[in-house]
Amino acid sequence: MIITLALLIGVIAGLRAMTAPAAISWAAYLGWLNLGDSWLAFLGYAFTPWILSLLAIGELITDQLPSTPSRKVPVQFGARIVMGAVSGAAIGIGGGALIAGLIAGAIGAVIGTYGGAYVRSKLAASFGQDRPAALIEDAVAIIGAYLIIAALP
Repeated sequence: MIITLALLIGVIAGLRAMTAPAAISWAAYLGWLNLGDSWLAFLGYAFTPWILSLLAIGELITDQLPSTPSRKVPVQFGARIVMGAVSGAAIGIGGGALIAGLIAGAIGAVIGTYGGAYVRSKLAASFGQDRPAALIEDAVAIIGAYLIIAALP
């Protein structure tokens, strides 16, 4: 179950890079995810979820701009993999499977990046514009992140 949740939070990072760590940070802050004294304990600090949430909101806004580069350019893609890996590692730490969680999160981010781009392009084509597809992707990322952290053991 832990590895599946780590993979899924990675998929969320592939959709929206900052939504995954923001959700993980809230889970740690609220006591839903025990990071103990690990190297990721900072995710549960008092101000971290607020800061990451602001960054996630900023990403949701900038994603709507036509000047925003593709999620598949190296910097964007790399950030999604790192955020997926860190978020997956946090779930892994909570379940005693740090490395497996890290790897699953990174793999999930790759899946989410390419899968999200594909589905969004198909949705945008069917709507005749990108904005409705982007908003649907935003909703999937936010709701998915909540469902993942709510399912943490």
